[in-house]
Amino acid sequence: MFQALLNKLPRTATAPFCPSEVNGTVIISAALPFWKKLLKFAGPGLLISVGYMDPGNWATDIEAGSRYGYALLFVILFSSLIAIFLQTLCLKLGIVTRKDLARLCRDHYSPRTGKFLWLMAELAIIACDLAEVLGTALAFHLLFGCSILVGVLLTAFDTLIVLALKGKGFRQVEAIVLGLIVTIGLCFLIELVMVQPDYVLAAKSLQPSLSVLANRHALYLAIGILGATVMPHNLYLHSSIVQTRVVSNRIEDKSEAIKFSTIDTVVSLSLAFFINAAILMLAASAFHDTGHTGIADIEDAYHLLEPVMGSAFAAILFGVALLAAGQSSTLTGTIAGQVIMEGFLNLKIPCWQRRLITRMLALVPALLGILVWGDGAVGKLLVLSQVVLSMQLPFAIYPLLKLTGNKKLMGEFATGWMSTIIAWAIFVLIASLNAWLIIEFFN
Repeated sequence: MFQALLNKLPRTATAPFCPSEVNGTVIISAALPFWKKLLKFAGPGLLISVGYMDPGNWATDIEAGSRYGYALLFVILFSSLIAIFLQTLCLKLGIVTRKDLARLCRDHYSPRTGKFLWLMAELAIIACDLAEVLGTALAFHLLFGCSILVGVLLTAFDTLIVLALKGKGFRQVEAIVLGLIVTIGLCFLIELVMVQPDYVLAAKSLQPSLSVLANRHALYLAIGILGATVMPHNLYLHSSIVQTRVVSNRIEDKSEAIKFSTIDTVVSLSLAFFINAAILMLAASAFHDTGHTGIADIEDAYHLLEPVMGSAFAAILFGVALLAAGQSSTLTGTIAGQVIMEGFLNLKIPCWQRRLITRMLALVPALLGILVWGDGAVGKLLVLSQVVLSMQLPFAIYPLLKLTGNKKLMGEFATGWMSTIIAWAIFVLIASLNAWLIIEFFN
C-alpha cells in the first residue's frame, strides 16, 4: 500500500542534488518505530547548519568577543532562534508542496520578478562563496605558511571534491558534512577547555541587555552577527533537501514528517549556536580578559592564541577548524546553487560546472582585493560579503512568508495567525537592521 502511494509521488526532489543523481531519496514507512524515523529524517538540518558557522561568521564573533567580552552572546542566541523559526517554515513548505522555494517563486511570480529574485539569490551564493574562498585561503596561509594569494588560488581546486562526490548518495554527503562539523566542534571544545572561560558570566550574558546595544559599535556588531547568521541561500536549500525524505501524501504522514524534520533542524542549528558561541567565548576569554580588546581580524586572532594561551596547539586547532568550516560550506553552497538555478530557470547543468562557475565568480573579487589591498583585504572582503548577504536576505524571506501563509497552497499547514505575526515582525526587524547596516557600511 505504501509503495503504491510512493510510485505516484513526483520525483523532482532528487534532480537538484549533484551528489545524489543516482539515488538521493530516503523512503520512510509509517510503520517504522520512533527512533528509526528520527534517524532517517536526520541529515538535512546538518547541511543547513553549515551556513551558520561558515568563515563569514567568524570575524563578527571574534571582534564581538574581543571588544565586549561575553556581553553579545545573547545576540547569537537571538539570531539562532530566528534562524530556527525561518528554517522550520522552509522545511514545512518543501514537505507540504513537494517543491522548493525557488521553484514556487517561479510558479507564483511573473517572469520578471522571478528573474530578479533569482539574481538576488545568485548574488547571495557568490557572496557566501567569497567568504568560503577567503576563509579557506586564510586557513592554508595560517597552517602551511603560503601567501594569501596562493591560498586563494588553491581554493579553485575544491571542484575536485565535488567531482569525487558525483554519483554518491545524499546520505554520504550528509555524513561528510557531519564529520566536518564534528571536527569544528571538537577543535573549539578543546580550546575552551584550554582557555577556561567564565561559564557563569557567559550564562548570564544569554539574557538580553539593551544597555550594551546603546553603544553604536556594539549595535553595529550585533547587526553583523544577525546578518552573518541568517543565510539567504539556506532558505532555498532547506525547502529542497527535505524532499530527500519521502513520505506518503496522507496528512498524518506529512505532519509527522514536519515534526521529525523540525527536531532535526532544532538539534542541528543548536550545534551551530554552540560553535558560534564558542568562537565568541574563546575571543572573550583569550583576548578581552587579557587586555587585547582590539582584535577584529581572524589572522590576528590566530597569531595571538599561541602567546596568550601558551600553546601552539591552540592556534593549530583554530586553523583546522577554519579549514573545515570553509570546506563544509563549499559542499552545501554547491547544492544550494544547483537548487536555485534549477528552481528559478528550470536549467540543469552538471554539478562540477555549477561549482566551477560559482567559484570563478568568487575568485575574481578575492584576487582583485588582495592584489589592490594586500593581505589586509581579507577582513574587508569578509565584511563586504556579509553586507551583500544582508542586502539579499529580505528578498528570500518575503516570498517564503507569503507562500507559507497561502492557504490555497499549504492547506491546513498554512502559517497560523500567531506565527504570521512573529514571521512578519522578524522580516521588518531584519530588513530595517540590514538597511541600517548597509547605510553604516557605505558612510
